[in-house]
Amino acid sequence: MSKENIRRASLDEINKMAERGELLSRPDAPLYDDMFPDDFWDEGVWIAPMSRSVHLRLDGEVFDWFRTHGGGKGHITHMQRVLTAYVKAQKAAAAKAGA
Repeated sequence: MSKENIRRASLDEINKMAERGELLSRPDAPLYDDMFPDDFWDEGVWIAPMSRSVHLRLDGEVFDWFRTHGGGKGHITHMQRVLTAYVKAQKAAAAKAGA
């Protein structure tokens, strides 16, 4: 989608567009209500998400280093990977010490 196709709308405007049926990409688009049989989810198992959203205070120097070395993008993911590697190393060291 190009930028010229994007416009801002208030919630009230969006609700009015929905009432007029203007939010569907295609009026004839299938709804897939009958895509799955009625018993499709009977054997499904809920698996809780593993990640958690947290608020974390970091030293400015630490945050800036990750932001700079990540090219300005992906620095949070990079921090997560570093922390994950640290935890795995600590677990491996503990298992080795216990063996």
